[in-house]
Amino acid sequence: MTARISPTEPPQAARPRLADVSVGDGIGTRTIEFDQPRLVRYAGASGDFNRIHWDQAFAEGVGLPGVIAHGMLTMGSVAGLVTEWAGDPGAVVDYATRFSRPVPVPAAGAAVVEVSGKIGAVDAEAGTARVDLTVTFEGTKVLMKTQAVVRLAA
Repeated sequence: MTARISPTEPPQAARPRLADVSVGDGIGTRTIEFDQPRLVRYAGASGDFNRIHWDQAFAEGVGLPGVIAHGMLTMGSVAGLVTEWAGDPGAVVDYATRFSRPVPVPAAGAAVVEVSGKIGAVDAEAGTARVDLTVTFEGTKVLMKTQAVVRLAA
């Protein structure tokens, strides 16, 4: 039996066009789950071995409710909603947020973060749209002023 590789790439979702987006349009929602094994894997990949991300007793000893997700892991995971909507991660030309509350991750199970996005501004001259994200854990915002600027096709 011979394996075949198709010379054509699979079809990609249509990228949003600047003319088709308006302030207030939703771009979708996403649920992200963080469990402690994921935090340990992220610590290894990022080099951030701060004990608040993997040692329950230590985290509680410094006044936290327990082990918390890495801020950059949370921020990066949230950006996936925008890159999926844009159809191209390279279309995101700016991304920023403020960390407002930690995301405690239980020893068993997972912390569930909810993300939704909408168009906050359109700049026709620059060919960009600003996406405003709402990021919550247990109904409370954990990231504030989370915004991505995306270059869209004309």
